[in-house]
This record gives sequence, structure tokens and C-alpha cells, in this order.
Amino acid sequence: MDDKRAPARKAANGEDSIYWDASKNRYIGAISLGYTAAGKRRRSKVSGATKTEVRRKLRELKKDLDQGAKAPAHYTVKQAVEDWLSQGLKGKASTSIDTYRSLAATHIYPELGASKLRLLDADDVDQWLDSRSAVLASTSLRLVLSILRRSIAHAQRRGKAVRNVADLVDAPEGRVGRPSKSLSFAEAEAILRASRDTWIHTYVVVSLLVGTRPEETRPLSWRHVHTAPMEDEKPHIDVWRSVRSHGDTKTQKSRRSLAMPQQVARVLDAHRTRQQAEAKAAGREWSVDGLVFPTDDGELRTALNVRRHFRSLLREAKIDQPQKWTTRELRTSFVSLLSDHGMPIEVIARIVGHSGSSTTERVYRKQLRPVIAEGAEAMDEIFGEKRSEAPAFPQSP
Repeated sequence: MDDKRAPARKAANGEDSIYWDASKNRYIGAISLGYTAAGKRRRSKVSGATKTEVRRKLRELKKDLDQGAKAPAHYTVKQAVEDWLSQGLKGKASTSIDTYRSLAATHIYPELGASKLRLLDADDVDQWLDSRSAVLASTSLRLVLSILRRSIAHAQRRGKAVRNVADLVDAPEGRVGRPSKSLSFAEAEAILRASRDTWIHTYVVVSLLVGTRPEETRPLSWRHVHTAPMEDEKPHIDVWRSVRSHGDTKTQKSRRSLAMPQQVARVLDAHRTRQQAEAKAAGREWSVDGLVFPTDDGELRTALNVRRHFRSLLREAKIDQPQKWTTRELRTSFVSLLSDHGMPIEVIARIVGHSGSSTTERVYRKQLRPVIAEGAEAMDEIFGEKRSEAPAFPQSP
């Protein structure tokens, strides 16, 4: 066994060095790669429990570096990421690609973009992640690291990189993210009474009382809305599709049909009647394949557009700090209201399309009460017309 107390011989210029790092409780081996244009020394490092292990890793590292000499000398991290964004995401939703592109431009290019990929080492990636941990939440840190890993892997498959140094590091803990919020019952009632007879009111009704995701609600078409189904069926919405490429859903359990409360069916019927009248007045043909919540041009609304209208509705309902709410928190509120009404977490998880109850328990549910109910029926009881207060929704003509 190597003697950790033995004095280390000072390596000559250009030699490999092996030394004991007490802070890491491991031996460190380093290969000199020369100096940067700024005069900073560049070294690739490996670590191990013994000097023998480190020497073996140094030999392997030298082989990789020799092979890496065949990779393009001036191929940068930014070029690798851009190549992956343009070539390695075929079939992915454009919204996902836009998200990756924005994260790369904001968090990868400024610090790592100009680095030569074949000279990039684990220390560079570690330092970059540490700098990002002050501004990004842990989930976002893992995502930007994943972008870098996948970009380098894409470069490896094309002979432009040998080692994927991003695989050698782990994302640190980031800043504490903003916790999701849930509407109280009084706030939910106030919102449901605001901006009636508008598309955003209908959007909120569907999101809050049926529990669909924003990425399921925005592209929803009338073909998937069944307010007057067959006699043996309840009014329901099919969310077998989402904005994901090829019409796929987030998970297998996202493929589901959700019963809607009777009041939601009435609001959707009234919304469809208004939409049909507007199409007729404009000389357009209304189609069952059309979107339930389109723009004036009949196109898919962006998440930003929906959020802006949603916050305007919140201001009308006199909700405190409307700018701090997002449309996704309508779904959080749906889960919390059902739980507070007494529905078991396992049933809620099935309704919202989770593969298990742990995500529902950890992220969505805000109150806990162990009683049994069912989704659409429960929402009819929560906001239905049998309550002593005024009805939450008017009867459709």
C-alpha cells in the first residue's frame, strides 16, 4: 500500500505530477497542457485512492489526449452546443428547443462558450457550475449541465471530441427555488367570477376545475372536448395529446380522459357558441378541429400570452400580487382543493396523470384530509350550485 506520508518528488517542468490532497483525502494526478493566452496554466487532473490507481488513470488520460489531438483544434463549446441544438434534437418540440437555446445563451456561452472543447476539463466545468449555483435553482443547474453533457456526447459521435468531461462532475445545490402556491377557496371563487364570457375565464375554469396542464390546455382542440357525450358517459376532456412532438404526452399516465364538472361543460358550451358566432361574423368557417383557446388569427397562444391575460384576470378578482402567479398554479390549486375536500392522494395522482403519488404529495398537495370522493363530482360539490352562496356559474341558455 502507498505511503501517504512519503515526501513527494518535485516534478520537472512538463512532467506529470502526483500529490496527496488532504481536503479530498485522495491522490491527485495532473498532466500539464501548457498555458492559456492569458498566461494561466492548464492541467488535466485525475484522482484515486492510491498512487498506483492514479498512474493508471494518467496513462488512460494520455491516450485520450493523444486521440483528442485528432479532434478539431479550434472547435469550441459554443459550437458543440449549437450543433447539438440544430442536429441532435430532431423530433423534439420547438418549445423545448427554445428553452435549451435560451439556457445555453444565458448560462453556458458567457463562461464556457469560447473554450476549446478538447482542452475543456472537469475543473473548468466545476468552476462554471459553482458560479451558476448562485443564480440558478438546483433543477435548472441539472438542466444546463445536461445540455452540456448531451452536446459533448453529440460531438463525440461525430469525432469532434474524445472525452465527455461533463460526465465527471455533479451539479451542486442551487439557490432555493420559489415554492409553488395554491389558491384558497375564497380566492378561487373570486377568480371564477371574474372576466366571465371571455376566453381567459373559460381557460381558468378548465384548468382549475379539471386540472389539465398548461401544455395540455393551450393546444386543446374542440375534437377533444365532449360536453354532451353518449348516454353512458360523463362530459369529459381527452388529454391524450400535448404540445410534445408527434402529439405525445408527458408520461404514459398523461394519456387520460378527465371527467369535467357540469358547470365546466356549461361554460365550455357557452364559449363554443360565442366562438362560432365570431367566426360566422368574420366570414370564417368554424371547425371541430380548431383550438378551444386560439389567438385572433386562429393560432396557438404562447405561454406568455396566456400568463399576461391570466394576471389581468387576477387583478380584476383583486388577488394580492397577481404578477407572482403563474397558470401552472391553477393545477396546484386543483390538487389542493381536492385534497382539502377529502380526496385520497392516490386518486388525485391518477386524475392529474402522475405515475405515482409521491410527486403529487411532494409538489402539489397543500392540505391533507383522509376522506374519499371523485374528481368531477368533488368539484361540483366544491363550487356547485347546491351551496348556500350564489352559483359560481350562470346557467347556459
